[in-house]
Amino acid sequence: MNLINGIAGDTISLHDRGWNYGDGVFRTLVLRDGRPCLWPRHYAKLHDDCRRLRIACPESSLLEQDLRRLTAQQPDCVVRITVTRGAAERGYAIPPDVAPTRVVAAAPLPVFPAEYRSHGIRAHFCHTRLAIQPALAGIKHLNRLENILARAEWNDPEIAEGVVCDTDGNVISGTMSNLFAVFGSDLATPDVSRCGVAGVQRQRVLELAGANGIPARVATFDYERLLEADEVFIVNSVFGIWQITALGSRTWRSGTLTPQFRQWLDADG
Repeated sequence: MNLINGIAGDTISLHDRGWNYGDGVFRTLVLRDGRPCLWPRHYAKLHDDCRRLRIACPESSLLEQDLRRLTAQQPDCVVRITVTRGAAERGYAIPPDVAPTRVVAAAPLPVFPAEYRSHGIRAHFCHTRLAIQPALAGIKHLNRLENILARAEWNDPEIAEGVVCDTDGNVISGTMSNLFAVFGSDLATPDVSRCGVAGVQRQRVLELAGANGIPARVATFDYERLLEADEVFIVNSVFGIWQITALGSRTWRSGTLTPQFRQWLDADG
């Protein structure tokens, strides 16, 4: 079931700026037993992303109403919430009176191989680079062409994710995830102030590290430095946390921080 401005349907206007220009933002979250996991965090991020693009964000109560309608039929699912600037005449100029379009769509929960969680994953080093654009950095906007091109670099079913860098060669993230690397006793995550997405799970890991006395920092490092890490893991709001145990010719043994953070993330909701 899909809801478009609260009405069941599958079509939006051909004049919608999200369709024409990628002018909008989105969030992907899991619902279990009809409850949107980490909803306050996801809504806060949606609201902030809309603010940065000067899009009027729908009220939380309105989106919660949409979610209740969806989960009445599918209580366990993945939901994507999309907010576009809305329908308007052609041209890049932002119309002064455009009304946003909200789309709330449900899909079945994906089933991942159990060994991804228990033994880690293989990853691909992507040659596609992320363009540096601080005005969009951190925002989960609708133009994900760079991620699509990066993901198109492999079709090996044994590879679960790709690692992407920016045009300066700095590691930024996975194609669908945020990344963390362990160097000795320190935990580092790439700086996404110039490109990339600042995900909800990324922020949770940083907070949990601080709460549990683990030194954590936002850092800049390249691919060669990443390969020197003692442990590498990725996070997102659908699969949670996976350790990368193989990247190119580099392999890692099962680490200690990945299962520890998994335990904390699971306990935290």
